[in-house]
Amino acid sequence: MWRMSWSTFRERWTLFAGALLTVVFGVGLLQASIMVSLGAEHPRIPAGSTPGETARIKDAYEGAGSLLGMTAMLACFLAVFIIGSTFAFTVAQRRADLALLRTLGASRPQVVTLLFGEALLLGLLGSAGGILFGIPLMWAQAYLLTSNGILPDSFAPHWDNGVLLGSVAAGVGMALTGSIAATLRAARVRPLEALRDIGGAARIMTPGRWIWGVGMLALSVAMVAMEGGADFLGAMLIAMGVSFSGAIGLSALSPLVVPLAGHLLRPFTRFGPLAELAQANLRDGKRRAAATAAPMIVLTALVVGLTAMLGTQAKAGGVDVKRKIVGEYVVTSNGVDARRIASVPGVAASSTAVTADISLTVTENNGTKRGYRKKVQAGIIAIDPAAYQATHTSRPVSGSLDALRGNAVVAGPGSAEDGVRRGSTAVADLGDRKVRLKVVARMPATLENNADAFFVPNWLLSEDMLAKAEAETTVKVASGTSPADVANRLRDLRIGKVQTVSAWADARVGEQMKQNNSVMMVLMGLSAVYAIVAIINAMVIAGTERRREFAVARLTGLSRRQVVRSALLEASGVTLIGVGLGLVVALAALGGFLFGPDGLEVLSVPWTLIVLIVLGAFGISTLTSTFTTRAATRPAPVTLAAARE
Repeated sequence: MWRMSWSTFRERWTLFAGALLTVVFGVGLLQASIMVSLGAEHPRIPAGSTPGETARIKDAYEGAGSLLGMTAMLACFLAVFIIGSTFAFTVAQRRADLALLRTLGASRPQVVTLLFGEALLLGLLGSAGGILFGIPLMWAQAYLLTSNGILPDSFAPHWDNGVLLGSVAAGVGMALTGSIAATLRAARVRPLEALRDIGGAARIMTPGRWIWGVGMLALSVAMVAMEGGADFLGAMLIAMGVSFSGAIGLSALSPLVVPLAGHLLRPFTRFGPLAELAQANLRDGKRRAAATAAPMIVLTALVVGLTAMLGTQAKAGGVDVKRKIVGEYVVTSNGVDARRIASVPGVAASSTAVTADISLTVTENNGTKRGYRKKVQAGIIAIDPAAYQATHTSRPVSGSLDALRGNAVVAGPGSAEDGVRRGSTAVADLGDRKVRLKVVARMPATLENNADAFFVPNWLLSEDMLAKAEAETTVKVASGTSPADVANRLRDLRIGKVQTVSAWADARVGEQMKQNNSVMMVLMGLSAVYAIVAIINAMVIAGTERRREFAVARLTGLSRRQVVRSALLEASGVTLIGVGLGLVVALAALGGFLFGPDGLEVLSVPWTLIVLIVLGAFGISTLTSTFTTRAATRPAPVTLAAARE
């Protein structure tokens, strides 16, 4: 059977070309993610960098490492999913061949060995191609990281020959894993049923597919129900889970859902017989429509769902910041010039937050982490506690800001998840000296990313440090005073930018959105290309399978152009359904935010992205369907009408 696997693979290579392409791309994407991730483990810090610059570079490399880990996991998920659906489609097209083998005496174990042998060859050849294809993908992914500002231009991937062995193992593993369901199902089908395409051979919705699809959708419904009662961060995690489980569930049930959704397109049949034929083909070709729609569902659900989730988190952070500020304006300047703001007529209160370019080494003196040390070089803010409390409503969950005197430090909202407790000690490295501090209070967590890690007293910073440091001063206007007049007086100081609190918070949200878009570009960029390749591959395989069908249609009176238009209308219907179901999953993932306490105020819908996905999906399906159908209808119809695919 192993020799027969090789013969089949060699003789029917056009049938396996699509599946081979998916393995090559999957292995290459996974290998590239690992190589780039290894490069992110070794930060390149330029000589002479300040503590703040060093911290930003290290944080960038750590963040990139986490992001690339998610990219690798996403690549594995897509690879198994796409390879599995492609291999299943390929096996389904060979039902008659496999049935003939069974009829001639081949046993079920022999059929399983044959198909697993083909999958093994697919994995080995795909791994070889993936190793080579992974090299340009590696540099493409590195370019995405540097061009989007996530990592500095000096970054370079790290080549490790050991990863190549892992690529082979991953390729073979993904091919075998993706072929399991299709192989076992092909072995269970009775040979006569497969020859005549009746009974179990014609059944697309198998018990396993029902269980998997219904189970995933039930899990999605349960998570959506829980989303309303969870806190914001919990709801974010649930939304991510719904995006994955909902996409998997609908993809598994796509042979049932897509034809049912096709009934919604019945009003379009009034536009003529070609539209009616396309709608009938969509409902009849369940296997073909499902294979094309499944990657569209997954791609749309993940891209739109994850982008909307990150955008919602950014908007929620901005709303949270606005609520905790008692003031009208924020002035950006340096630490020395910020002192002049308090004396401006009409200013009732002002508090300045100076970004300190120092480092803190915190030692935990309590709990299970006793003796644990952590060095912090970013997010260290110098404040005056009394002024801060006059313009901010946020208060410590432990201790008091009034204790921020002398050799004291407060764990800010950015350290809330690190478990830093009161009583811990910290050593501040000021460059020319070191000062020992004690943690006297702990602030609550916020929804904003990159929140302040620690608050230190103003006296720690020298005049020279203050003159070089960036400062943001929150200004509260006195009662009975025109805020516009105060704003003009602040601008007359010519010390920096004056913004309303709302505009300042929105600018922070915009910056966070920009970072999120960069993250999504790295996370989903190449994976989206992979899914697009799978969509094109499924449409090409489906088109080549229909040569006889197209020939019969032409012999019954349709012209070649009409056949192409009918197939195009059918592909457009499948595209509409696939993208629509993906958007339904994304909407379900965000349902908890829509009906939450903040509602539409924090919900971020990426309309531009949705429009681009819809236009891109229809553009890809139009071009692929047109070229494939034209190629399938090139021979004379009489030469194909009596042929069996």
